[in-house]
Amino acid sequence: MEIIKTDIEDIVIVEPRIFSDERGYFFESFSLQQFCSAVRQIEFVQDNESKSSYGVIRGLHYQKGKYAQSKLVRVVKGAVLDVAVDIRIGSPTFGKHVAVELSEHNKRQLFIPRGFAHGFSVLTPEVIFQYKCDNYYSRDNEGAIAWDDPELAIDWRIPTSEAILSAKDRCNKTLADTDESHLFNYNQNLYE
Repeated sequence: MEIIKTDIEDIVIVEPRIFSDERGYFFESFSLQQFCSAVRQIEFVQDNESKSSYGVIRGLHYQKGKYAQSKLVRVVKGAVLDVAVDIRIGSPTFGKHVAVELSEHNKRQLFIPRGFAHGFSVLTPEVIFQYKCDNYYSRDNEGAIAWDDPELAIDWRIPTSEAILSAKDRCNKTLADTDESHLFNYNQNLYE
C-alpha cells in the first residue's frame, strides 16, 4: 500500500496495490501490520457500513472526550467526497479541512485520526460506505459541526438545494458556536 500525505498532518490517504487480470481484481484492503508500520499504532474495534443515495450529506460528526474515534473509511460502491475537519483547539490547522474523493474505482481509503470531525457527500446514484473505528460508538457522547458552516467553506460538490440531511444534521452549531469543552486540545495525547 502507498501512503499519501494530505495538507493536514496525520490525515493520510491509503492507496492499495491492485492486482488485475482477465478475471477481475484483487487487493488487500487492510493489513494491521502494514498500517501500524506506515501510519500509526492502532486497534480497530468496530466496522460500520452505510448505504446512501445521491445528495446525502452525513456529518460533520465526532465522538467527544474519551470516546474519540479514529476512522479508516472507504467506498465499496459509488463515489463520495470525504471530509475531515480539524477541531483540535491550538492546532495550526484548527478549522481547516481535507476533502478527498473516494470511489469504487480508485479504491482509496482515508485515515482520520482522533480530534477531527468527519463527514461525506454522495456523488453517485448510490453509495456503500464502510469504515473502521478504533473506539466504540457512544450515543451520549456524539458531537457534530454544521455541514454548511460558512467559515469552514467546504465545497461538498452537491448543490445546496439537492442536499439530503438527517433531522439532527440540519441543526448543528457552527465550529465557532460549539462549546470548547466539546472539542479537543491539540496538546493532549488523544490516544492515552
